[in-house]
Amino acid sequence: MEAAVYTIEAQETGRNVDLAEGVFGLENPSDHAIYQDVRHILANRRQGTNKAKERADVSGSNKKPYRQKGTGNSRAGHKRSPLRRHGGTVFGPRPRDYGFKLNKKFRVLARKSALTYKAREEGIMVIENFEFEQPKTKAFLNILQNFELGGNRVLLVLSEESRNVYLSGRNIPRTQVMLASDLNTYDILNADKVLIQEGAVAIINEHFAN
Repeated sequence: MEAAVYTIEAQETGRNVDLAEGVFGLENPSDHAIYQDVRHILANRRQGTNKAKERADVSGSNKKPYRQKGTGNSRAGHKRSPLRRHGGTVFGPRPRDYGFKLNKKFRVLARKSALTYKAREEGIMVIENFEFEQPKTKAFLNILQNFELGGNRVLLVLSEESRNVYLSGRNIPRTQVMLASDLNTYDILNADKVLIQEGAVAIINEHFAN
């Protein structure tokens, strides 16, 4: 399948690029692979740094507060017991890694399925390669306005690393800039429109070919 290439002024260049059928045009995209890959991505992004103070972590003496019998009170070993005020938490959260393993071929299938769905709903546009001489948010906003994408969630896929382009789009709400090699299922689906630089198309075709 072919896609027209546009300038950053939203004008057709007259050129077309080939979007690989095996990447952008799957006959049977896998919803299950998409679901599992999104779970995998979001789980790996979790910090897992929650920590509650348990009975070994709270302050307090190990001394028995009063004698075992004869006081009329229930038995108590020390004041850090979870049953007492200012005592430790029982089974509280501990730092942990929420990530889990997902096979590479399964992840690739999920990304191809996401690109296929995005292509079906005409959510993918190919634009010419461009560069900014210096970081300038206004220049990036002009591109979005030219394509009438103001207020939409936009993902710009670059063919190669460009610090100026990245910094220009960093502070624009609902806008994300990433390399073609870093493309993932969650960010594809989360975007209303995916703008792919012309040079990034070949990278995506090759990267997800297998």
